[in-house]
Amino acid sequence: MPILDSVVPSEFRPESVYLNTAAVGLLPARSVRAVRAALDDGVAGRPTDSFGQVEEARAAYARIMGVSADRVAVGSSVVSYSALVAASLPAGAEVLTAEGDFSSLVNPFHVRGDLRVRSVPLERIPGAVDAGTAMVVVSAVQSADGRLVDLPGLRTAAAAHGARICLDVSQAAGWLPLDAGAYDFTVTVTHKWLCGMFGLAFLTVPEDFGGLLPLSAGWVAGQEPWASCYGPVTELARTARRFDEPQSVACAAAPRSLALVEELGVEAIHAHDLALAERFREGLARLGHEPVPSPGSAIVSVPGLGGRQPELSAAGIEVSDRAGSLRAAFHLHNGPADVDRLLDVLAR
Repeated sequence: MPILDSVVPSEFRPESVYLNTAAVGLLPARSVRAVRAALDDGVAGRPTDSFGQVEEARAAYARIMGVSADRVAVGSSVVSYSALVAASLPAGAEVLTAEGDFSSLVNPFHVRGDLRVRSVPLERIPGAVDAGTAMVVVSAVQSADGRLVDLPGLRTAAAAHGARICLDVSQAAGWLPLDAGAYDFTVTVTHKWLCGMFGLAFLTVPEDFGGLLPLSAGWVAGQEPWASCYGPVTELARTARRFDEPQSVACAAAPRSLALVEELGVEAIHAHDLALAERFREGLARLGHEPVPSPGSAIVSVPGLGGRQPELSAAGIEVSDRAGSLRAAFHLHNGPADVDRLLDVLAR
């Protein structure tokens, strides 16, 4: 893929074989420069256009996810936005989740105490939606092992029964082609496949806001932020910006990181990542190892090999140990040599 070959080497130069994007993605050089400039401005007392950075990031993410920028809120974490969605449901509403899904997504629905939360195995999610289901809350790609939920099946089932969908795309946005407009809500962090920093998250909402209350709205969520600094916010933003939260220096990185994803194209990144993951699966088969079935995923999880993570790290290969399984994540900065190096060490 010529575009990856021409752009990626100038942006990423990891000192290890880095196969841990599912935990924390690498920050591209352009984003590092932007963050350093923002820090220098802070040290020197120079004003920075943080609002402009937020709007640039909002627009870029909207383009990547196929929705208008008016439907994108910019916040700090998945859990804070999951809590907003959970708070919008009436007492007694049934919420369908996948067993073992990421806690930041599902925990706010459990702590409500007055919701009926039903958890089923991931592969049963579409078939478990019924007339009593108010909302399905699930990750597009499972953090623990890379399994994908059946998104077409989920959309069909939800539409048939009038259920809404809250989809966590933290392990998908940036490599898996997605249309956020096909779901009621999507949430994501940016410090994984979007190559951003900790402390920045996105929420997409319907045009009518889907019944969300701006419970965490502060002055930045006002229609006129600088006129909303004191006392109650008299007029909230007329767009999803009413769900914005105050931002950190992560705002400086986001526009640059998202621009890189746009330049390369999610479709090209998708093909690149899956080719590497498939190369790893084929190599594992030769070594007699069987990964968790996760066709179409850039994450490969191998039961029983998690204990080798310290050994691999000592050999300059960064992966994760998740519940005893070795989890390898392949992204745009990786190449076939990285896969072969991992297989070589595992073969010893």
